[in-house]
Amino acid sequence: MTPQPRPLTSPLLRGITHGFFTRDGGVSAGIHQGLNCGPGSTDDPNAVEINRRRAAAALGAEALLTLHQVHSDVALVADPDLAAPPQADALVTDRPGLAIGALSADCAPVLFADRQAGVVGAAHAGWKGALGGIVEATLARMEDLGADRGRVAAVVGPCISQRAYEVGPEFFETFTDEDPDHHRFFVPGAGDRLLFDLPGFVLHRLRAAGVAEAEWIGRCTYSDPGRFFSYRRATHAGEPDYGRLLSAIRL
Repeated sequence: MTPQPRPLTSPLLRGITHGFFTRDGGVSAGIHQGLNCGPGSTDDPNAVEINRRRAAAALGAEALLTLHQVHSDVALVADPDLAAPPQADALVTDRPGLAIGALSADCAPVLFADRQAGVVGAAHAGWKGALGGIVEATLARMEDLGADRGRVAAVVGPCISQRAYEVGPEFFETFTDEDPDHHRFFVPGAGDRLLFDLPGFVLHRLRAAGVAEAEWIGRCTYSDPGRFFSYRRATHAGEPDYGRLLSAIRL
């Protein structure tokens, strides 16, 4: 019998039902083995649907919504009546029982909550979305529902860590052209390569945006193949696809 999902949680979101799901507790096989929750993968769609239902059940949710993620700065209020997931990279809601989630496989998932207002959010923050403003857009949509960013707790879930995120000089220039101070999120690597601190950068954007509390859960997707899917690790291994991790939250 397949074990049930056992998501990671954060004390910053205590009192709010949430989970950073790992590969544990799923029915997918092969390179997607485990709890692959990504409909955009080449996995068996029936297995993905079972995995998503298991995750929703683990959260006690009536429904689970995710997006067609496109590395944008677009955040939306969740609408369970839409026929297909819209193209965007963050969802917010004030509806009890509705779980909203972000899919990832090295990019940074971020869960947000304003307990007092009863508003939560879930964002997918890759480097492009983080630089482009997805954190700030998510907070703005939460405020549309009555949240106050000065009360928001935000947690960055499992993502690629700096020691595994090698980039080239053109990547560094993209960040420092935006703000010269961004150089502090890079350290030297081999040759002209640099190592980029994605979770550190996302935390910087959260804190600069004025959230009350923010933390990274401290888990590297690349470095732990038993627990996490990783796009970069799959690419280095020459694998044709990769699973997607789910991070989700509900009121």
